[in-house]
Amino acid sequence: MINQTPNMPPTYCAMQVSRPGVLEWVERSTPSPGPDEVLIAVEACGICGADANDIEKADPTLQPPRVPGHEVVGRIAALGPQVTAPWQLGQRVGVGRLGGHCLTCRPCRQGLFQLCQNQAFVGASRDGGYAEMMLVRATGLVSIPDELSAVEAAPILCAGLATFNALKKSGAEAGDTVAILGIGGLGHMAVQYARRMGFRVVALGRGSDIAADALALGAHHYIDTQTDDALAALNAMGGAQALVATIGHAEVVSRLLAALAPQGRLVVLGADKDPLLVASGPLVVGERSLLGSITGTPYQSEQALQFSVLTDARPMIEVLPLERANEAYQRMRSGQVKFRMVLMVGD
Repeated sequence: MINQTPNMPPTYCAMQVSRPGVLEWVERSTPSPGPDEVLIAVEACGICGADANDIEKADPTLQPPRVPGHEVVGRIAALGPQVTAPWQLGQRVGVGRLGGHCLTCRPCRQGLFQLCQNQAFVGASRDGGYAEMMLVRATGLVSIPDELSAVEAAPILCAGLATFNALKKSGAEAGDTVAILGIGGLGHMAVQYARRMGFRVVALGRGSDIAADALALGAHHYIDTQTDDALAALNAMGGAQALVATIGHAEVVSRLLAALAPQGRLVVLGADKDPLLVASGPLVVGERSLLGSITGTPYQSEQALQFSVLTDARPMIEVLPLERANEAYQRMRSGQVKFRMVLMVGD
Protein backbone atom coordinates (compact mmCIF):
# COMPACT_ATOMS: atom_id res chain seq x y z
CA MET A 1 0.00 0.00 0.00
CA ILE A 2 1.28 3.46 -0.96
CA ASN A 3 1.13 6.23 1.65
CA GLN A 4 1.24 9.68 0.03
CA THR A 5 0.59 13.31 0.76
CA PRO A 6 -2.91 14.60 -0.15
CA ASN A 7 -3.52 16.42 -3.41
CA MET A 8 -0.59 14.82 -5.20
CA PRO A 9 -0.16 16.60 -8.56
CA PRO A 10 -0.76 14.30 -11.56
CA THR A 11 2.30 15.61 -13.40
CA TYR A 12 5.68 17.14 -12.69
CA CYS A 13 8.36 18.97 -14.69
CA ALA A 14 11.90 17.78 -15.32
CA MET A 15 15.00 18.50 -17.34
CA GLN A 16 15.79 15.36 -19.35
CA VAL A 17 18.69 14.61 -21.69
CA SER A 18 16.73 14.63 -24.94
CA ARG A 19 19.92 13.92 -26.88
CA PRO A 20 23.59 13.85 -25.82
CA GLY A 21 24.58 17.24 -24.44
CA VAL A 22 21.08 18.78 -24.55
CA LEU A 23 18.71 19.26 -21.61
CA GLU A 24 15.01 19.56 -22.45
CA TRP A 25 12.19 20.87 -20.25
CA VAL A 26 9.40 18.27 -20.19
CA GLU A 27 6.26 17.35 -18.26
CA ARG A 28 5.86 13.79 -17.01
CA SER A 29 3.21 11.80 -15.18
CA THR A 30 3.85 11.59 -11.45
CA PRO A 31 5.03 8.04 -10.67
CA SER A 32 4.04 5.87 -7.74
CA PRO A 33 6.86 4.41 -5.64
CA GLY A 34 7.37 0.67 -5.81
CA PRO A 35 8.34 -1.63 -2.95
CA ASP A 36 11.18 -0.15 -0.88
CA GLU A 37 10.99 3.15 -2.80
CA VAL A 38 9.96 6.68 -1.88
CA LEU A 39 8.88 9.61 -4.03
CA ILE A 40 10.71 12.84 -3.23
CA ALA A 41 9.41 16.33 -3.92
CA VAL A 42 12.72 17.92 -4.88
CA GLU A 43 13.74 21.26 -3.37
CA ALA A 44 17.33 21.56 -4.62
CA CYS A 45 19.79 19.64 -6.76
CA GLY A 46 23.48 20.37 -7.11
CA ILE A 47 25.27 20.27 -10.45
CA CYS A 48 28.40 18.15 -10.24
CA GLY A 49 31.29 17.71 -12.66
CA ALA A 50 30.30 14.04 -12.90
CA ASP A 51 27.01 15.14 -14.47
CA ALA A 52 28.94 15.92 -17.65
CA ASN A 53 29.41 12.24 -18.43
CA ASP A 54 25.71 11.53 -17.82
CA ILE A 55 24.66 14.42 -20.07
CA GLU A 56 27.26 14.39 -22.83
CA LYS A 57 27.36 10.59 -23.20
CA ALA A 58 23.69 9.84 -22.65
CA ASP A 59 22.20 6.84 -24.42
CA PRO A 60 20.05 8.32 -27.22
CA THR A 61 17.96 5.12 -27.41
CA LEU A 62 16.86 5.26 -23.77
CA GLN A 63 13.16 6.00 -23.42
CA PRO A 64 12.14 8.03 -21.62
CA PRO A 65 15.42 9.92 -21.66
CA ARG A 66 17.41 10.08 -18.46
CA VAL A 67 17.05 12.91 -15.92
CA PRO A 68 20.51 13.78 -14.49
CA GLY A 69 21.50 15.11 -11.08
CA HIS A 70 22.77 13.33 -7.97
CA GLU A 71 22.97 15.94 -5.19
CA VAL A 72 19.31 15.98 -4.26
CA VAL A 73 17.45 17.39 -1.27
CA GLY A 74 13.68 17.39 -0.83
CA ARG A 75 10.79 16.00 1.18
CA ILE A 76 9.15 12.60 1.09
CA ALA A 77 5.89 12.90 -0.86
CA ALA A 78 4.98 9.20 -1.00
CA LEU A 79 6.12 5.99 0.67
CA GLY A 80 6.07 2.73 -1.25
CA PRO A 81 5.14 -0.65 0.18
CA GLN A 82 7.56 -2.06 2.75
CA VAL A 83 9.14 1.33 3.54
CA THR A 84 9.24 1.65 7.30
CA ALA A 85 10.64 3.92 10.02
CA PRO A 86 12.55 6.15 10.26
CA TRP A 87 11.12 7.45 6.96
CA GLN A 88 7.90 9.48 7.15
CA LEU A 89 5.79 11.66 4.87
CA GLY A 90 7.07 15.22 4.74
CA GLN A 91 10.49 14.32 6.15
CA ARG A 92 13.51 16.21 4.80
CA VAL A 93 15.78 13.77 3.00
CA GLY A 94 18.50 13.66 0.40
CA VAL A 95 20.26 11.25 -1.91
CA GLY A 96 23.71 11.33 -3.47
CA ARG A 97 25.36 9.49 -6.35
CA LEU A 98 24.89 6.09 -4.73
CA GLY A 99 21.15 5.66 -4.89
CA GLY A 100 20.54 2.69 -2.65
CA HIS A 101 22.22 -0.63 -1.88
CA CYS A 102 20.62 -4.05 -2.35
CA LEU A 103 21.44 -5.55 1.09
CA THR A 104 21.99 -9.00 -0.46
CA CYS A 105 25.24 -8.96 -2.48
CA ARG A 106 28.55 -9.97 -0.91
CA PRO A 107 29.80 -6.39 -0.17
CA CYS A 108 26.44 -5.53 1.40
CA ARG A 109 26.60 -8.64 3.59
CA GLN A 110 30.01 -7.37 4.74
CA GLY A 111 28.55 -3.96 5.55
CA LEU A 112 30.37 -2.32 2.60
CA PHE A 113 27.25 -0.66 1.28
CA GLN A 114 29.18 1.88 -0.81
CA LEU A 115 30.57 -1.05 -2.82
CA CYS A 116 27.20 -2.72 -3.45
CA GLN A 117 27.30 -4.65 -6.73
CA ASN A 118 23.68 -3.76 -7.49
CA GLN A 119 23.92 -0.09 -6.57
CA ALA A 120 21.68 2.41 -8.31
CA PHE A 121 23.69 5.35 -9.66
CA VAL A 122 21.50 8.42 -9.45
CA GLY A 123 21.41 10.41 -12.67
CA ALA A 124 23.06 7.58 -14.60
CA SER A 125 21.34 4.22 -14.13
CA ARG A 126 18.16 5.83 -12.78
CA ASP A 127 16.62 9.29 -12.94
CA GLY A 128 18.05 12.05 -10.80
CA GLY A 129 17.15 15.40 -9.34
CA TYR A 130 16.94 17.88 -12.23
CA ALA A 131 13.21 17.54 -11.63
CA GLU A 132 10.34 18.45 -9.35
CA MET A 133 9.87 14.78 -8.38
CA MET A 134 12.07 11.68 -8.29
CA LEU A 135 11.93 8.08 -7.10
CA VAL A 136 14.61 6.85 -4.69
CA ARG A 137 15.42 3.51 -3.12
CA ALA A 138 14.81 3.82 0.61
CA THR A 139 18.26 2.35 1.33
CA GLY A 140 19.80 5.40 -0.37
CA LEU A 141 18.03 8.00 1.76
CA VAL A 142 19.90 10.49 3.94
CA SER A 143 18.35 12.52 6.74
CA ILE A 144 18.98 16.28 6.35
CA PRO A 145 19.68 18.42 9.47
CA ASP A 146 17.33 21.34 10.08
CA GLU A 147 20.32 23.69 10.36
CA LEU A 148 21.11 23.31 6.64
CA SER A 149 19.03 24.80 3.86
CA ALA A 150 18.29 22.60 0.86
CA VAL A 151 20.76 24.48 -1.38
CA GLU A 152 23.49 24.24 1.28
CA ALA A 153 22.97 20.55 1.93
CA ALA A 154 22.81 19.40 -1.71
CA PRO A 155 26.54 19.74 -2.58
CA ILE A 156 27.55 18.11 0.71
CA LEU A 157 25.88 14.90 -0.49
CA CYS A 158 28.62 14.52 -3.12
CA ALA A 159 31.52 16.98 -2.90
CA GLY A 160 31.27 17.20 0.88
CA LEU A 161 30.89 13.48 1.50
CA ALA A 162 33.67 12.52 -0.92
CA THR A 163 36.23 14.82 0.66
CA PHE A 164 35.10 14.20 4.24
CA ASN A 165 35.55 10.45 3.79
CA ALA A 166 38.84 10.86 1.94
CA LEU A 167 40.29 12.83 4.85
CA LYS A 168 39.06 10.23 7.34
CA LYS A 169 40.78 7.51 5.28
CA SER A 170 43.99 9.50 4.88
CA GLY A 171 45.61 8.28 8.08
CA ALA A 172 46.60 11.84 9.01
CA GLU A 173 46.33 12.99 12.62
CA ALA A 174 45.79 16.44 14.10
CA GLY A 175 48.89 18.55 13.52
CA ASP A 176 49.96 16.64 10.39
CA THR A 177 50.46 18.33 7.04
CA VAL A 178 47.67 17.54 4.58
CA ALA A 179 47.81 18.76 0.99
CA ILE A 180 44.66 19.32 -1.08
CA LEU A 181 45.31 19.14 -4.82
CA GLY A 182 42.68 21.07 -6.79
CA ILE A 183 40.69 23.92 -5.26
CA GLY A 184 37.36 23.58 -7.01
CA GLY A 185 34.02 22.02 -6.22
CA LEU A 186 35.55 19.21 -4.16
CA GLY A 187 38.73 20.94 -3.05
CA HIS A 188 37.04 23.93 -1.46
CA MET A 189 35.15 21.55 0.83
CA ALA A 190 38.28 19.48 1.51
CA VAL A 191 40.17 22.59 2.66
CA GLN A 192 37.42 23.52 5.12
CA TYR A 193 37.12 20.02 6.53
CA ALA A 194 40.90 19.55 6.78
CA ARG A 195 41.30 22.80 8.72
CA ARG A 196 38.49 21.87 11.10
CA MET A 197 39.99 18.40 11.64
CA GLY A 198 43.14 20.05 12.98
CA PHE A 199 45.51 19.50 10.06
CA ARG A 200 48.16 21.86 8.71
CA VAL A 201 46.46 22.51 5.37
CA VAL A 202 48.34 23.17 2.15
CA ALA A 203 46.16 24.04 -0.84
CA LEU A 204 47.51 23.42 -4.35
CA GLY A 205 45.69 25.17 -7.17
CA ARG A 206 46.20 26.64 -10.62
CA GLY A 207 46.73 30.38 -10.68
CA SER A 208 47.10 33.19 -8.19
CA ASP A 209 43.45 34.23 -8.50
CA ILE A 210 42.35 31.35 -6.28
CA ALA A 211 44.90 32.00 -3.52
CA ALA A 212 42.76 34.39 -1.48
CA ASP A 213 39.80 32.03 -1.60
CA ALA A 214 41.92 29.05 -0.51
CA LEU A 215 43.33 30.97 2.46
CA ALA A 216 39.90 32.31 3.42
CA LEU A 217 38.51 28.76 3.36
CA GLY A 218 41.12 27.68 5.90
CA ALA A 219 44.36 26.79 4.12
CA HIS A 220 47.54 27.67 6.01
CA HIS A 221 49.55 27.80 2.78
CA TYR A 222 48.74 28.14 -0.90
CA ILE A 223 50.93 26.78 -3.70
CA ASP A 224 50.32 27.92 -7.28
CA THR A 225 51.11 24.88 -9.41
CA GLN A 226 51.48 27.08 -12.49
CA THR A 227 54.35 29.14 -11.10
CA ASP A 228 55.69 27.31 -8.04
CA ASP A 229 57.57 24.04 -7.73
CA ALA A 230 54.90 22.25 -5.73
CA LEU A 231 57.05 19.18 -5.14
CA ALA A 232 59.93 21.20 -3.73
CA ALA A 233 57.62 23.38 -1.65
CA LEU A 234 55.90 20.41 -0.01
CA ASN A 235 59.19 18.63 0.65
CA ALA A 236 60.55 21.83 2.24
CA MET A 237 57.68 21.52 4.73
CA GLY A 238 58.72 17.96 5.55
CA GLY A 239 56.39 16.34 3.06
CA ALA A 240 52.67 15.73 3.25
CA GLN A 241 51.36 13.05 5.56
CA ALA A 242 48.34 12.93 3.28
CA LEU A 243 47.66 14.22 -0.22
CA VAL A 244 44.03 14.32 -1.34
CA ALA A 245 43.83 14.55 -5.13
CA THR A 246 40.49 16.00 -6.23
CA ILE A 247 41.58 16.37 -9.87
CA GLY A 248 41.91 13.68 -12.50
CA HIS A 249 45.21 14.70 -14.11
CA ALA A 250 47.27 11.52 -13.72
CA GLU A 251 50.57 13.15 -14.69
CA VAL A 252 50.27 15.87 -12.02
CA VAL A 253 49.12 13.42 -9.35
CA SER A 254 51.90 10.96 -10.18
CA ARG A 255 54.59 13.62 -9.85
CA LEU A 256 53.36 14.68 -6.41
CA LEU A 257 53.65 11.16 -5.01
CA ALA A 258 57.25 12.12 -4.26
CA ALA A 259 55.96 14.83 -1.89
CA LEU A 260 54.55 12.28 0.55
CA ALA A 261 56.27 12.01 3.92
CA PRO A 262 57.30 8.53 5.13
CA GLN A 263 54.15 6.48 5.70
CA GLY A 264 52.25 9.18 3.86
CA ARG A 265 49.14 8.34 1.92
CA LEU A 266 47.77 9.55 -1.42
CA VAL A 267 43.96 9.46 -1.60
CA VAL A 268 42.61 9.67 -5.14
CA LEU A 269 39.16 11.15 -5.75
CA GLY A 270 39.52 12.44 -9.30
CA ALA A 271 39.20 9.65 -11.86
CA ASP A 272 41.25 9.78 -15.07
CA LYS A 273 41.54 7.52 -18.09
CA ASP A 274 45.35 7.69 -17.96
CA PRO A 275 47.24 5.44 -15.54
CA LEU A 276 49.11 6.72 -12.51
CA LEU A 277 52.87 6.26 -12.86
CA VAL A 278 54.10 4.89 -9.55
CA ALA A 279 57.71 4.06 -8.71
CA SER A 280 57.71 1.09 -6.37
CA GLY A 281 60.95 2.09 -4.60
CA PRO A 282 59.59 5.12 -2.69
CA LEU A 283 56.45 3.16 -1.78
CA VAL A 284 58.47 0.31 -0.31
CA VAL A 285 61.31 2.26 1.31
CA GLY A 286 59.08 4.96 2.80
CA GLU A 287 56.10 2.67 3.48
CA ARG A 288 53.97 5.08 1.47
CA SER A 289 50.60 4.06 0.07
CA LEU A 290 47.85 5.14 -2.27
CA LEU A 291 44.15 4.36 -2.39
CA GLY A 292 41.00 5.32 -4.20
CA SER A 293 37.96 6.62 -2.34
CA ILE A 294 34.34 6.60 -3.51
CA THR A 295 31.74 8.93 -1.99
CA GLY A 296 30.21 6.90 0.82
CA THR A 297 27.18 5.37 2.48
CA PRO A 298 24.01 7.20 3.58
CA TYR A 299 25.19 6.98 7.20
CA GLN A 300 28.52 8.56 6.24
CA SER A 301 26.58 11.27 4.40
CA GLU A 302 24.76 12.05 7.63
CA GLN A 303 28.12 12.22 9.43
CA ALA A 304 29.43 14.71 6.84
CA LEU A 305 26.28 16.81 7.15
CA GLN A 306 26.48 16.86 10.96
CA PHE A 307 30.19 17.72 10.87
CA SER A 308 29.36 20.60 8.53
CA VAL A 309 26.76 21.86 10.99
CA LEU A 310 28.99 21.47 14.05
CA THR A 311 32.00 23.19 12.48
CA ASP A 312 30.13 25.74 10.34
CA ALA A 313 31.58 24.35 7.09
CA ARG A 314 29.47 25.33 4.10
CA PRO A 315 29.81 25.01 0.34
CA MET A 316 30.22 28.20 -1.63
CA ILE A 317 27.36 28.11 -4.11
CA GLU A 318 25.65 29.86 -6.98
CA VAL A 319 21.92 29.21 -7.38
CA LEU A 320 19.66 29.17 -10.44
CA PRO A 321 16.09 27.87 -10.87
CA LEU A 322 15.47 24.42 -12.36
CA GLU A 323 14.17 25.80 -15.65
CA ARG A 324 17.58 27.42 -16.23
CA ALA A 325 19.41 24.10 -15.85
CA ASN A 326 21.03 24.40 -19.29
CA GLU A 327 22.55 27.74 -18.33
CA ALA A 328 23.65 26.45 -14.93
CA TYR A 329 25.20 23.34 -16.47
CA GLN A 330 27.16 25.32 -19.05
CA ARG A 331 28.39 27.68 -16.35
CA MET A 332 29.64 24.70 -14.34
CA ARG A 333 31.37 23.34 -17.44
CA SER A 334 33.09 26.68 -18.03
CA GLY A 335 34.92 26.36 -14.70
CA GLN A 336 33.86 29.85 -13.63
CA VAL A 337 31.60 28.82 -10.74
CA LYS A 338 32.81 29.47 -7.19
CA PHE A 339 32.48 26.69 -6.32
CA ARG A 340 29.26 24.69 -6.72
CA MET A 341 26.20 25.36 -8.85
CA VAL A 342 22.81 24.40 -7.36
CA LEU A 343 19.40 24.25 -8.98
CA MET A 344 16.53 25.48 -6.82
CA VAL A 345 13.21 23.76 -7.44
CA GLY A 346 9.96 25.57 -6.75
CA ASP A 347 9.62 28.76 -4.70
